[in-house]
Amino acid sequence: MHLGLGAFARAHTAVFTEEAMLATGDLGWGITGVTQRSDTVARQLAPQDCLFTVAERGARAAPPRVVASITEAISGRDDPNAVVERIAAATTTVVTLTITEKGYRFDPRTGGLDLSDDLVRADVAGTPPLTAVGQLARGLQRRAENGAGPVTVVSCDNLPHNGGLTRRLVLDFAASLPAQEAAALTEWITANTAFPSTMVDRMVPATTGSDLDGVERVLGLRDEAAVVAEPFRQWIIEDNFAGPRPRWEDAGAVFTQDVAPWEAAKLRLLNASHSLLAYLGMAAGYETISDAVADDAFRAACRGLMLEDVLPVIELPRELDGGAYCAGVLDRFANPALGHTTAKVGSDGSQKIGLRLLTTVKDNLDAGREPRWAALAVAAWMRHFASTPPGELNDPLAAELHAALPGTRTADAVVPALLGLRSVFDEALAANPTFEKLLLHWYSALDSTGLDALRKEITNG
Repeated sequence: MHLGLGAFARAHTAVFTEEAMLATGDLGWGITGVTQRSDTVARQLAPQDCLFTVAERGARAAPPRVVASITEAISGRDDPNAVVERIAAATTTVVTLTITEKGYRFDPRTGGLDLSDDLVRADVAGTPPLTAVGQLARGLQRRAENGAGPVTVVSCDNLPHNGGLTRRLVLDFAASLPAQEAAALTEWITANTAFPSTMVDRMVPATTGSDLDGVERVLGLRDEAAVVAEPFRQWIIEDNFAGPRPRWEDAGAVFTQDVAPWEAAKLRLLNASHSLLAYLGMAAGYETISDAVADDAFRAACRGLMLEDVLPVIELPRELDGGAYCAGVLDRFANPALGHTTAKVGSDGSQKIGLRLLTTVKDNLDAGREPRWAALAVAAWMRHFASTPPGELNDPLAAELHAALPGTRTADAVVPALLGLRSVFDEALAANPTFEKLLLHWYSALDSTGLDALRKEITNG
């Protein structure tokens, strides 16, 4: 099973699964894909037997390939009961997820399930579940009732300790049920379900009409479900499974006992730099990440974020060369064939900056260092939020954040107002004078002095 059947899942998890089958000759695996918020992908895949094309873009790109590892596509919004039944089936031994940060519906203040969320409350009350956590919990409950056996739930989203987080949210859901149900489900999950953590990496931009036209020219047929991706792909998986799984290692996945250093490298080097480029890029009118990283000053800011703010305060995997990794990140961002938009990368910022940037800010402050470049990224996010009409923002906290904004949109007014939001900034960080001073400085530079002055400051220190 795969919950969250978007472009990334098709270009990453589905490709690894197919290559594992081809490498081992074990063709007994197949993926039932579930769309979450929209039925578009299910409708695209249905008339073509769930076959779809992955077209790589950039240097060393492979020819387009048709992938056959998805055998069924279900709209989770329209048929949630079918999702529960597939999770509960004895033939299902692995459930993978790519539902984005906000799809987990956790409370950032507690790290637990947001039980005030209307859809979560409805799922707990017993309506056909529409949230991914609700579908998982109800599927596991049905599995326990049917004696279907152990199962492994594999989160593939950019969240630290994503396996532990998923486990906590599912158990929070179980604990919210009536006492007898809660006890039985909690006991069964604890004994029969594994939640390994993972780190995934592949840039998969939104497919455009011209991408579909290009695939059609190569294949000689129209593939409405085609996806484009960079040649690079990576999957680091905690070796913690409750039952059978595809031999993903034969397709290049790395199994390890400790995913955390790999997570830190991805989130705090690559993803954080992606966010920085997105917000600086939108401020400068750049449509794509490749345009933004081609700006020498913005590229220098990314390099500063990675080398000066992040590398000194994280532990990298032994197998990873930090300098080479950072150089590779910038090279990947520069791939113009991907067309990764600054608006898309900058979406859902309230859910992302804590994981990507604020941990680095805190670690530097604790070490007596100034998180100069991480603060620039946060200030650029603040400026983007304060200068964009609410209806044009793609963020689950858009209404809450805009309600907190003052009428005057200067640095002295906006920065303290947004720092006061506990859904984004904790009390200790919001009260840190060094962090606030950096935010005020960078926000003013973006808002008042102009981009040319900002570029000079970044370049000249």
